[in-house]
Amino acid sequence: MAGLMSRASTIVKAKFSKLLDRAEDPTETLDYSYEKQLELLQNVKRGVADVVTAKKRLELQTTQLEQSVVKLETQARQALGSGREDLARQALERKSAVQTQLQDLDGQVHQLEDQQGKLVQNESELSARIESFRSQKEVMKAQYSAAEAQVRIGEAATGIGGKMADAGAAIERARSKTEEMQARAGAMDELIQSGTLEDFTSDKTQLDRELQQMASQSQVEQELAKMKQEVGPGGGAQKELAGGGSEEKQQS
Repeated sequence: MAGLMSRASTIVKAKFSKLLDRAEDPTETLDYSYEKQLELLQNVKRGVADVVTAKKRLELQTTQLEQSVVKLETQARQALGSGREDLARQALERKSAVQTQLQDLDGQVHQLEDQQGKLVQNESELSARIESFRSQKEVMKAQYSAAEAQVRIGEAATGIGGKMADAGAAIERARSKTEEMQARAGAMDELIQSGTLEDFTSDKTQLDRELQQMASQSQVEQELAKMKQEVGPGGGAQKELAGGGSEEKQQS
């Protein structure tokens, strides 16, 4: 049972694969792949923009903290000059904390710069690959279109294509019907001439046709008898002999 199910599954997969192969248009597949690559490139560019935005935000925070360090140091000097050592100590403690934040931000900015550089390099390489794929895609589409046109022309010329096969079958049927009609027409003429069938399109009856045939035969006999009287029995041969003898005498 398991072997039967496995075989049935294989057959179904093979049929489905064949249907997909027939439905697949290579030109559409190439265009779809190109669009997906462009989407990937747009995602990379968006990632670069996000990294640059984050880096700019950290740089802005760094500038603000640097200004805060300068301000706190100034406040500490003013407090110490006024004899307020305690306020000066608080200002310096806050300054130290801000400087620690600056160091952390500086490290994050460097990380973002490294990430930005990698993304920019990836974007450049991906863009070059996509441009190469686009060129190859157009060449392959042109080759496929040319091959497809050549196949169609070949099918049309040899009658392999479905439409040309139908046209060939129609011509063959028309030729067969024409030959059949011609044969029937010939048979009808023969039957009419032999008198088996009467030609209802003519105003002559069978008796009229027989009398006409007898008259034609009588006319032939009369002309033949007249010709015999004019020529005479053996007359033609005697004239030829007579003519030949006179030629011999003239030559002698």
